[in-house]
Amino acid sequence: MDDPANTGTNFSRRDVYIGQDASDLELVSRCLKGETAAFGPIVERYQRVLYTVAQRMLGDADEADDAAQCAFVKAYQHLETFDRQRRFFSWLYRILLNECLNRQRDRRAHEPISPELTEGPTPVERLERNERRARVQAAILALPLESREVIVLRHFAELSYDEIGEALGLPVARVKSRLYSARQRLGQMLLGEDV
Repeated sequence: MDDPANTGTNFSRRDVYIGQDASDLELVSRCLKGETAAFGPIVERYQRVLYTVAQRMLGDADEADDAAQCAFVKAYQHLETFDRQRRFFSWLYRILLNECLNRQRDRRAHEPISPELTEGPTPVERLERNERRARVQAAILALPLESREVIVLRHFAELSYDEIGEALGLPVARVKSRLYSARQRLGQMLLGEDV
């Protein structure tokens, strides 16, 4: 987003979200009136962030894709239960989180994550990078849910503290505290020492 000082406008990030929330409410209203195509823009708007969150929560790309799709289907099927006094993204996020938790609960055993191939000058460097990614992913998956979700929402979904607070129903100060503790714990798991 351009710097408002450079564009001559007075829009803030909050203005963007207010507009987005209004757009979400209008699309939900249209869906509830029978215009099924109005759900398409909602999917386009939130598909990337839901997939990213699910992938980090579950550790598997295919399972994350399925979880995100199921979250959209469940949201569509239950649109009439959406409380219009809240942000649509927060409601949708809770549906996705429940889907991810159900999938984790249903797993019999943890399957190792197949590391994605990355470009690197040598096979040894690629192997080292993949091992680091696998260690970080395993450490994230080993975190308690409260710690994992703030790490994922901040660092992988790139949400602001306000957005995380809204999604989790927490004050911003609590989000920051949880994130600090989660980072400390993650550092200890990865480095094996106090950070």
